[in-house]
Amino acid sequence: MEKTAAFEGSIPANYERYLGPFLFEPYALDLVSRLQDKYSDILEIACGTGRVTKHLARSVKHDTLTATDLNADMIDVAKEMVNDKRIRWMYADAMDLPFDDESFDLVVMQFGIMFFPDKEKGLKEAYRVLKNGGKLIYNTWNKVETNEAIHEGRLIIESYFGDNPPIFYNVPFSMHDDRELITITRRAGFKSITTTLVKKEGIGPSAMDLAKGIVEGNPVYLAICERSPSLINTIKDHIKRVITEKFGDKPVRSPLQAWVVEGIK
Repeated sequence: MEKTAAFEGSIPANYERYLGPFLFEPYALDLVSRLQDKYSDILEIACGTGRVTKHLARSVKHDTLTATDLNADMIDVAKEMVNDKRIRWMYADAMDLPFDDESFDLVVMQFGIMFFPDKEKGLKEAYRVLKNGGKLIYNTWNKVETNEAIHEGRLIIESYFGDNPPIFYNVPFSMHDDRELITITRRAGFKSITTTLVKKEGIGPSAMDLAKGIVEGNPVYLAICERSPSLINTIKDHIKRVITEKFGDKPVRSPLQAWVVEGIK
C-alpha cells in the first residue's frame, strides 16, 4: 500500500527547501495574522518543518508553545530551521495526543488534518485538550485545480503511470468543501465556526526548485522510486518545462487557494 503520510528520509528537507517558500510560507503568515490575542499555552499539531511554529514563536503573545508532529524526521528539520529553545518539540499522534484535558487555550494546525486517518477523531482530540473558551484554527487546501502549478505537476506525474498513478496527491487536496469542514468541526464539539477562502500567490526561486518539491518533497517520491526510479529526473525535467512555460522561472509565480477554519470550545 502506498505510503501517503511517509515524510521521512530525504523528503522533509526537500519539502522545506523546495515547497516551503512557495506553498507554506504565505499561509503560515496568514494563520498567524489571525491570532492577535495573548495565549497562555499554545499547541501546534502537525507542525511539519516549523513554518508556522517560527511565526507563532516570534509574533503571537504566549507563555508556552508546544509543537508536535507524527514524523520525527520532520521535527528534526524543524528544530534546525527554527532553532528556538523556548519551543517544546514533541513526537505525537494527533489521534491520541499525550496531553491532559484542557491543557491549552489555542490549537493550531497548518495543512495537517487531510492526513489524519480519522479526521473527526483528530478534531475531537484537539477539542479535548483545549480549555473551555479556547480557540482552534486550521487550514486545508482548496481544490487542486485552484493551486495551478501543483495541479500541472500532478497531471504530469500521473501521465507516466497510466491507469495506476501514485495516489499521494489525492490526500492534501481532499478537504476542499467548506460545508464539510463546518460540519466535521461542529461534530467534534466546536461552536462559532467560520470558514474563510484565502487566495495567495506562491512565489518560488525557480521552476526547477518547484519541480523538485513536487516530485521529491513529498511521499509521491517513494511511490515513483518503488515503481520506476529512473523516471525521477525525466518527470522533474518535464514539470520544469511546463511550469516555466505557464508560470515563469526565476521566480516562478502561481495562484494558490486554501480554506481557514476557526472555532471555539
